[in-house]
Amino acid sequence: MHPQWIDYAVLLIYAVFVLGIGLVLKRSVHGSSDFFSAGRRIPSWITGLAFLSANLGALEVMGMAANGAKYGLITNHFYWVGAIPAMIFVGVFMMPFYYGSKARSVPEYLKLRFDEKTRGLNAITFAGMTVLASGINMFAMAKVFQLILGWSMDASIVVSALVVLAYTILGGLASSIYNEVLQFFLIVFGFAPLVTLGVIDVGGWQGLVAKMPPGFAHAWSGLDSPAHNPMGIEWFGMIMGLGFVLSFGYWCTDFLVVQRAMAAEDMNAARNTPLIAAVPKMLFPFLVITPGLIAVALTMHPAAGMAPLLQTLPDGTLDYNNALPMLLQRYYPAGMLGLGLTALLASFMSGMAGNVTAFNTVWTYDIYQAYIRKDAPDEHYLWMGRAATVAGIAISIGAAYIAMNFNNIMDYLQLLFSFFNAPLFATFLLGMFWKRATGHGAFWGLVCGTGTAFGHWLALKQGLLHYPSDMASNFYAAIYAFVVCLTVTVVISLLTKPRPDEELVGLVYSLTPKVEAPDVPWYRQPKVLAGIVLLMTVGLNVIFW
Repeated sequence: MHPQWIDYAVLLIYAVFVLGIGLVLKRSVHGSSDFFSAGRRIPSWITGLAFLSANLGALEVMGMAANGAKYGLITNHFYWVGAIPAMIFVGVFMMPFYYGSKARSVPEYLKLRFDEKTRGLNAITFAGMTVLASGINMFAMAKVFQLILGWSMDASIVVSALVVLAYTILGGLASSIYNEVLQFFLIVFGFAPLVTLGVIDVGGWQGLVAKMPPGFAHAWSGLDSPAHNPMGIEWFGMIMGLGFVLSFGYWCTDFLVVQRAMAAEDMNAARNTPLIAAVPKMLFPFLVITPGLIAVALTMHPAAGMAPLLQTLPDGTLDYNNALPMLLQRYYPAGMLGLGLTALLASFMSGMAGNVTAFNTVWTYDIYQAYIRKDAPDEHYLWMGRAATVAGIAISIGAAYIAMNFNNIMDYLQLLFSFFNAPLFATFLLGMFWKRATGHGAFWGLVCGTGTAFGHWLALKQGLLHYPSDMASNFYAAIYAFVVCLTVTVVISLLTKPRPDEELVGLVYSLTPKVEAPDVPWYRQPKVLAGIVLLMTVGLNVIFW
């Protein structure tokens, strides 16, 4: 199926709508606080969906479909092990520090807890990671538009960049958040029919299981040995690498998602934001991983007269990144194809906008204001935030071409997380729960942890290390980076002078009054919501064992 005029019309209507949201919200931007933190006045159900949608870029949609095609149901662990526990932890334990400290960003919290050099290091590395991750979304959208619409890669990248630039520069974080809520519903309604049609076509769930490669149909039972699952990982690497280091490193420290919770209207809303997001998050494997399973089934067992769905690359591997767009072409008629393309466009824009709004905040507050111009008027920082938006998107365009070198964009993204998020989580864990941790320890721990992950990657490229899969190497790189950062931070902290206790009130768990919300109904209490989410997640793991 090739797109018809009605498909282009659906895409155009969506583009006009998101730009309209930006124009409407531009009237509420009166200063830098409105642009960077939405004035901290957004309800928790909106920030909750935005918290989830900020992660619904190419990572969640094309990346997880590619992962499903490459690794099977073990990909579910990116949700049930690699997301939900960390989302519960950040809501119950960490948001009181972020929101209560009045820090405008994660690097600024590091300044309050440790010192200026730790903040500067994190700000620089995080800014670099956001533009690299934004480039992944640009590349993914260009890939889809090239395959389905026949556009060139260059034209697709530029068009996506211009639309995101327009609505982000107009309304700032609020525009990004409200568009992310819209994009969440588009993604659900755009891909639910695709999954339904695909499962029916391969003979229902049992037919799908029968047509998948060996080891693809279970989440846990093959983790006793790397040889028994397609990811080449055992239970320790999965739980420690993904479930603890990478997962907590992302959801608890990545300003991209934390920024959404910090825009909530009050402390209770901020704590509930990741817990509300966790409910749809645990169900998303059915929407984004199942297409990958269908794609590999149609490649291993093509229908009579049909070619295998996934193409083989020159190096002999399958092009897993094409799983979702190829299914759209196969199953969606005119009109529905436009809806599916719009859902993809929404996911890419959601990921791009999330990274760009995090980048412009960190650049303006934690780099420009901290080191370049400290005492400028508020209007100047608002201008700088918009200028940083333009610069961030321009750099992201270059980063899109880096993503082209990977046959699975999820492998690339987890590589970035092992460099930057894994050691950062060790710093936060010690900073929030060990009052003895010092700024010198935190700084050198981050340097050594990041260096360890980079050295691991170099050793892998030189053939000095070998793993069954790229994902397995990412998990172990994250573990090594975390352990090195933790060890170095502890040792140097014990050799240097800690800050007085009175300076750490509100920044360290043992020195901070516990947060209670007595006027909030019991069913809206964070601990109650956390317990419900945890029970549901355990149930899903048992069902798909």
